[in-house]
This record gives sequence, C-alpha cells and structure tokens, in this order.
Amino acid sequence: MTSPLISPTSEGRWTPRLWGTLLVLCAAMFLDALDVSMVGVALPSIGADLGLSTSALQWIVSGYILGYGGLLLLGGRAADLLGRRQVFLVALGVFALASLLGGLVDSGPLLIASRFIKGLSAAFTAPAGLSIITTTFPEGPLRNRALAIYTTCGATGYSMGLVFSGLLTEASWRLTMLLPAPVALIALFVGMKLLPRTERERGKGGYDVPGAVLGTASMLLLVFTVVEAPEVGWGSARTVLSFAAVAVLLAAFVAVERRSPSPLIRLGVLRSGPQVRAQLGALTFVGSYIGFQFLVTLYMQQLLGWSALHTALAFLPAGALVALSATKVGAVIDRFGTARLMVLGFALMVTGYVLFLRIDLDPVYAAVILPTMLLVGSGFALTFPSLNVQATNGVDEHEQGMVSGLLNTSVQVGGAIFLAVVTAVVTANSPEGGNPSPQAVLDSYRPGLVVVTLVALAGLLITLTGLRPRRDRQSSGPSVVVAKSTPKEAERVAVRD
Repeated sequence: MTSPLISPTSEGRWTPRLWGTLLVLCAAMFLDALDVSMVGVALPSIGADLGLSTSALQWIVSGYILGYGGLLLLGGRAADLLGRRQVFLVALGVFALASLLGGLVDSGPLLIASRFIKGLSAAFTAPAGLSIITTTFPEGPLRNRALAIYTTCGATGYSMGLVFSGLLTEASWRLTMLLPAPVALIALFVGMKLLPRTERERGKGGYDVPGAVLGTASMLLLVFTVVEAPEVGWGSARTVLSFAAVAVLLAAFVAVERRSPSPLIRLGVLRSGPQVRAQLGALTFVGSYIGFQFLVTLYMQQLLGWSALHTALAFLPAGALVALSATKVGAVIDRFGTARLMVLGFALMVTGYVLFLRIDLDPVYAAVILPTMLLVGSGFALTFPSLNVQATNGVDEHEQGMVSGLLNTSVQVGGAIFLAVVTAVVTANSPEGGNPSPQAVLDSYRPGLVVVTLVALAGLLITLTGLRPRRDRQSSGPSVVVAKSTPKEAERVAVRD
C-alpha cells in the first residue's frame, strides 16, 4: 500500500520524499547493471594477478549470473511475504559487504564466492525494488514515468560500467570490485530513512516451501547447465542429463504450484496474453542484446585492436541515448501504449543488428558502428521500460513481487541462454589452427550475429501479436496494455480443483 508520506500530490506532482525513494531504488538497479558490465574488462588483469585459468575466470562472471538468475523467483516471492522494504535493505547491505570482500581477497575461489553472493543479493534487491515502485506509484502515467526512469538507470549503469571499467582497470582491477560498495552503503542509509514500510502478506496457506525449493533448484541448474554447456559440449552426456533434470524439476514445480494454496508463482498470471508477451519479450530482448554486446567487444578488441576504453566509448552513444530518454519515455508510453512501443523498439534493434552485419576489417565508424549503436540505443530506450510496464500493470499489489521476480528471471535466463548459444555458434565456426587470419576470425563472428538478429526478430514477431484487434478492446484511444491477474474467485476455484 502506498505510504501517505510519499504519495504524489493531488496535482500529480512528486514530493521530495517520493523522488528520494525512486533515486534509492534506481541506485540499486544502476549498481546491479554496473556490476555485470564492469567486471568483463577487468578479467585479464584479475587472471594475471591471481593466477587464474580461463575457465576459472569464466566463473567470476558466471558465479554472479548463477546467483542472480537462480534465485530471482524466490527473491520476488520473499519480497511479498517478508516485506519489500525489509528484503530490499537487507539484500542491499549484503551486496555492499560482498563488494568489499571481492575487492580485498587474494584468492580466486573467494573472489568467485563473493561474486555469487553479490548475484544472490541482487536476486532479492531487483524484484523488491521493482515491486516497491509498482506499489508506491499508482498505475497509469505516474507509474509509467517512474518505471521509465528506473529501467533506463539500469541501461545507463550497464553502459557506464564499460567506461568505468576501462578507466579503473588502468589503476587496479580491485577498484572495479570496490566501487559499488560505497554507493550501496549510501543508498542503504538513505533507503532506511525514505523507503515506505510495507505489510507482510498474511496468507492462510503459509509459505510454499516445496515450490521455493523446486523453483530455486530448477533455475540454478538451468543457469549452471547453460553456462557450462559451451565448455563441456552441448551434446555431452553431462549437458543432456542436466537439461533432463531441469525438465523434471520444472514439471514437479508446476505440479506443486497448481496445488499450493500460497504458490511461489501463481500460474494463472500466465494466462494473460500481455503478461506472456512481456516475459517472452524480455527473454529475447536481453538475450539478443547481451549476445550482440559480447560479439562487438570481441570484434573491436581482438580484430580491430581497440583498447578497453576505446571499445567502451564506442558503446557510449547507445547508453547516452537511453539515459537522455529516461524522463520522456513514460509520457510516450501513456500516449501510444506498451504494445506499439515494444514492436517499434524491436524493429529498431533488428535493423541495427542487420546493419552491423556489414562490418569488415576496416570499418568506417560513422557509416556502420555509430548508426548501429543509435538504432540499438533507441530500441533499448523504447522496449525495456515498456516490458516492465506491461508485466506489472493490472497485477494485484500482493503479487507485484512475484511478477517482478518472474520478469527479472526472464531477463537473466534469456541473457545466459542466448549468450551461450551465440558462443557455441562462434566456436563451431572458428577456424582451425593456431594462427587464423583476421578475415577467418571475422567470418566466424557472422553466424553469431545472424543468431542475434534472429533472436531479436523472434521478439518482434511475438510482440506483433499484441497489435491484433480484439473484440473486447475498448475504443477509448491508445492506452497501456495491461497484464491483469486472474480474478480471485476464479483463482480459488482453480486451486480447489
């Protein structure tokens, strides 16, 4: 329930405390994204300093993804059950401590452990923060504006992480690990003063312990299997058996959720077409972008010989475009609705990916790279806020944490799966021999770029289905497409059945 101390004024203007609350939540979102992108550039320095192999270095990235993607479902439901403010602040404190640990350790396993803990804490701050916004700002223009600012802060954090890492790694890779700590501590202190207190959900069914165990185990195993598959082989017995185990766990999870009086995920939410499109859209949107960013980084640093900072600056136009749109996208969503903006955003990203297929060994930045970054940045600015608005609108307040966790799970799992697929495609097309020509290496990247484009095209086709005329659609002009929950009476009948 919205706190009267931070509610908007009767004219719809935001109070200073409301702005402060949003800034605290944006800081956590910014740090989550910053931490993901910042560590990549520092990996060579970390490996040289700590004597880590390539496979060990991979787990500095994968450990974070494993904790983040594996525990998001549990994090989202915990926010509903234990209180969003409490879960957010505790997890943010753990994030700050893990950042300090990561910057001070002298052991590879301890560094990987600190990364896993940071991912775990982000799995609780992300859905708790999103659900605080959706329960603090009333549905409509005010919430759309808040979500637009919140989501673009994440995109800005990811872009700025590339720049910061290029600068900080020049001094010490430890600074890249330590930087989030003071910011998180400041956000924690301010959040204790400003964040609204929320009541815990008091359901008669108690806690869904079996669902929590099965859901967390299935997500952890899925992310682990996808991360390891390129290394051990997609067709290996270990990978096949792991995917089979994931399928069994997910089937058991669905069976438990259908019968639980207080499920971790109420499956009825997924009967909503807009909700399903938002989840699948998030999966393909982030999956295509992460794969694209990975290939572009390899292309610029390995083939063109650009420095880490030079590469980061090449991405900067896209990040700057997203940041500048933060306060404007909410009004655009109000006018045109989420469905149209998602289609337009995906179309811009597909166009940018297709344009980037023209790269060669001597690119003209203004002719290929810059237009691609501007197209991708524009698509990002329109699509990501729209996905968040569509996923959370029309959902009952007591289920906002659950839906937020589900959306963030789609984001993380999509990034992990499609990055692994792109990596596998590039590896399969890599030239044999110890000294391949630059052209041969470039040719091995193109199939990966095609996969990226096809994934984004799939997202475009999925979102296009949201534009189909419907008999029950009101003719009151453009509006936000909502993903309404199943009515409670129908839910009780479904549970009883």
